[in-house]
Formats: sequence, C-alpha cells, structure tokens
Amino acid sequence: MSGAGGRRLRVLLAPDSFKGSLTSVEVARALADGWSRARPGDELILAPLADGGEGTLAAIAESGGWEWQECPAHDPLGRPLEARWLRSMDGERGAVELAEASGLSRLPYGEPRAPLEATTEGTGEILRAVLDGGVRHVVMGVGGSATTDGGAGLLRALGVWFRGGSPDPLSGPIPDLATVDLAGIDRRLEELELRVACDVTNPLLGEQGAAAVYAPQKGAWPEDVANLEAWLTHYADLLEAAGGVRAREKPGAGAAGGTGFGLMCLAPRLRSFELIPGVELVMLETGFDSRLARADLVVTGEGQVDAQTAFGKTALGVARRAAAAGVPCLAVGGGVTTEGAAALAVEGCVAVSVLDRPMTLRDAMSKATPLVTAAGERLARLVGMGALVAERQGSPA
Repeated sequence: MSGAGGRRLRVLLAPDSFKGSLTSVEVARALADGWSRARPGDELILAPLADGGEGTLAAIAESGGWEWQECPAHDPLGRPLEARWLRSMDGERGAVELAEASGLSRLPYGEPRAPLEATTEGTGEILRAVLDGGVRHVVMGVGGSATTDGGAGLLRALGVWFRGGSPDPLSGPIPDLATVDLAGIDRRLEELELRVACDVTNPLLGEQGAAAVYAPQKGAWPEDVANLEAWLTHYADLLEAAGGVRAREKPGAGAAGGTGFGLMCLAPRLRSFELIPGVELVMLETGFDSRLARADLVVTGEGQVDAQTAFGKTALGVARRAAAAGVPCLAVGGGVTTEGAAALAVEGCVAVSVLDRPMTLRDAMSKATPLVTAAGERLARLVGMGALVAERQGSPA
C-alpha cells in the first residue's frame, strides 16, 4: 500500500520547464517532493522533458548516459563565453542547444536585444567543437533564439564565407552582403547526421516568416522587421544560389530566426538531416517510451497550459503518448486556460493550475518551487482519494 488509499503506484513525472522560473528538472523534482509527502510509498520516475528550446540539454542529461562538455564560443552580440554541450558516454553522439550560446537568455534583462545585430555564430562554434571531438551524430534544439540572421552566423563558423562590397570576408553582422561562398565549408559536415528539434512550421519569409512573426519578440520594432525581411530575402537569394537548393518556403525554415533555413541549405552537404517536433525528439533521446511502459500514471506540465498547447507543446505530446499507451495522465500549469484544458481533455488528460490563490505573475514566479511542490502533494492526495473510492465501490455491501 502507498500512504492513504490504493496500491503502490509507479508515477512518471514528465514536465517541461516553467519558463522564467524553473527548469523541467526542477519542476519534476518539486512535483516528486510534494507527491512523496502524501504517498511516500509510490515509485516516482523522473523524466523531465523539453521542446528543443532552453532546458533541452538539461532534460537529456537527466536521463543518464551523457557527459557535459565545454567549449569557448560567443553570445548573440559577439561577447565570449564558455558554452556547454553533451556527449554520450560511448562518445558517438552529441546534443547541442542553440539557446546555450545564441539564446535570448544570454541577453540580460533590461539590456537592449539588438535584433539587427544578434547572430548565431556561437552555435556554429559549438557545432565545430562537437566535430573537433569526433562526434558525428548530433541532436540540436533550436528554440529560444535571440537572432534573425537566417543562420548566417552558424554557417560562417562552419566555413561559409560571406563578402560585402570588398573582396575580404565579412565578420560580425552582414549589412551589405554581396556574395556567399561555400567553397571553404568544413568537410567533416559530410559525415554529420543532424537531427533538429523544431516545433515551428513557419517559412522563412512573408507574413508568417521569421521576421514578421518572431522578430518582435526579440526586440524588433516595425521598421526593424521590414529591414530584416528585406535582408533575409536578399540573403536567401544568395545562399540558395550558392547551395543549389530552394528552401525558403519549407516548413520550419523560419525556425530560430531563419536558422532552420540556413541548416536546410546545408542539408545536401550533410550525411543526413531531419527536422523533428521538439518534444518527440527529446522523448526519443531520453527513452521516454520505455519509462512510460512501466508507469501506472503520468504527470506532465508546462508554464502555461493555454491555446498554444494545442499546437504541439510538451504537455500535449505527453498526453498523446500516455493515451496511446492506455496510461492515465494529469497536467499542471502555472496557468490553465479553458482552451488549454480543452486541448488536453481531448487526449483524456486533466489539467490543473499550481496556483492556490490569486497572485501576480511576479509572485507566482518567485514562489514557483513551493507552489509546484504543493500542487504535487494535492494531486497525490486526490489520486489516493480516488483509489479509496474505487476500493469502497468494489467492496461487498
């Protein structure tokens, strides 16, 4: 038996991060702490997840079998930093997170975000370090970028040359781009198998493109968006001509400020290239299905269970897997809207808020750990109560 009511359960805790407050690892641990208060005998299986954005490396590392690596790189504005990536224990596989070097989180709160200058060069430097380490099978998450450079910085770090009005290669931002030259590209890319965790289906250009949809979130004013759109159009003309591909309209080309497009243009030079929905790829890398097969109940969650949940966010991905496996599923959210709850209900998943009283967003974020812990305890007590009711209904009169 496990605490008050019911047999001992195997509970799979598989949340995403509560962005801005807790990583997915911290959310899973807080849920586990709360659950154990109410049902200390249950077996808790922690399987924190991510969608390809910030926290992807932490979620993969938590599954075991990986080692942290460090390498010098640069942030979106060209400032030096030490970046981390993961290598599997056998040395064969690597995991990279674009947000680690090129993410908005690298630009301190209150600091100008410089949407016209931010580049992905740091991410390319990490990829180069991965290749230097002999790794040729790489998973890459591309969420959370600070950039709208079409992946130009990443490509430059891998040997693509960009020239302006003079014959000298450009460095830093590329305002007067005139020529793209792939002759010096790193030949080791021919051995690289790259799988990209990407939930975005936007094309590179247009009303649904990288600049129009995502640049405002990165600090771009309307005139900046127009300038970025014009630059990306010119850049796409040059890069597609140099690479002999047409990728600007492909779903996902607009991911990470057009980094998806840049990678697509490299794809013919890679051994293999694949875009995979973020949570699906992280589930694969963390052995989620084998853990789900052992579970009696799944608890997932994310910072906001809202209308966006219906578009493939982590909680929905977990709920679908649980439903397919016939395992009951609960979800917690910092906030739960009617639309979000309805999206999960379609998969038989019940969503509840971690908030136990009205409070401001600032207060909720500052108290995230105790709130999530308390929510885990409440869920466990409700599960125990349900087990008691089921036992009573099954007892002879």
